[in-house]
Amino acid sequence: MNIDSRLADRPVFVTGADGFVGSHLTERLLEAGADVHVFVRATSSGELKNIRHRAGDLTVHRGDLRDQHSVRQALSALEGTDDAIVFHLAAQAHVGESWDRPYETVDTNVVGTLNLLQSIVDLDLDIAKFDTAGTSEEYGNVNAEMVDNHEFEEDGRVILSERSPVNPTSVYATSKLAADFLTMNYHDAYDVPTVTTRMFNNYGPRQNPRYITGTIITQALERDIVELGNLQPKRDMCFVEDGVRGHLHVALEGTPGEQYVYGYGENISMRDWTNLILDVGAEEGYWERPEIVQADDRYRPGDSDVEELLVGYEKLNRETGWEPQVDWREGVRRSIDWYANNKDAWYGRVDWR
Repeated sequence: MNIDSRLADRPVFVTGADGFVGSHLTERLLEAGADVHVFVRATSSGELKNIRHRAGDLTVHRGDLRDQHSVRQALSALEGTDDAIVFHLAAQAHVGESWDRPYETVDTNVVGTLNLLQSIVDLDLDIAKFDTAGTSEEYGNVNAEMVDNHEFEEDGRVILSERSPVNPTSVYATSKLAADFLTMNYHDAYDVPTVTTRMFNNYGPRQNPRYITGTIITQALERDIVELGNLQPKRDMCFVEDGVRGHLHVALEGTPGEQYVYGYGENISMRDWTNLILDVGAEEGYWERPEIVQADDRYRPGDSDVEELLVGYEKLNRETGWEPQVDWREGVRRSIDWYANNKDAWYGRVDWR
């Protein structure tokens, strides 16, 4: 697929554009020559943190997803177009913090999505695609009563696809599942050309250092121990560049009303992921190998941790040709390099000092 030719001069609207995945997507859209509109939360401490260097190439709309007036004002910029794509990536996206900030999580992730969809209907916008970014966390753990509805590898690992049952185990996962269903509701009721994309555990440069990959790297760069919680869960780790390509493939080739899931297609325990990161960093000369320490206060509440996640991305591959291109060692190397050379971008945000 020639992505650049499909996006050149095309109006695109990105929520969460100054966040982790959103900033990488925004840069890729600019690289393709799209007419990029970004919706960012206006705060007293400023915004555009990850895309400030491209501010002159963007149309910036400031507001808050929870405020319908600002959402509608921003989306009105798409009036008169018929090929615009909306990428909805804004969210309170930290699983642990969803327990500390449950009302903000639901307000932002559910009401915020509703405000976008309803504004498109109220403004009678004729858009080409509306992509809501979901999460692999929506699947949760396998419910014993639903086990016959799951697909399994020969080694017993559950494969999660668009057909798999969902079982959210956190406020974050439940809020994202609600946003997914709202997105589908507006396709069924108002024929809004919506799709939902469940990405599996993106990682890479610019990610908040409170997430697993960032906290491992930043601790290793700064001290002799790496303090973590539960290291048994397995995750399907997908480099952000591949995640962005997934969004673009779905937006350009996906079928309205459909769900698409994607990731690396292999999973790894968080203990092995930690060791991989520490090994690569030591080989590259970023640190002497730190000690791994597990701390009770870094575990998720109760039984809310998801045991394993592994994606089956055959549908997206079959319909659009997407497949991951960055292997784990290369993705980890590029991630470490960014954290090592951009300390000012993350040092004030860590949760381990």
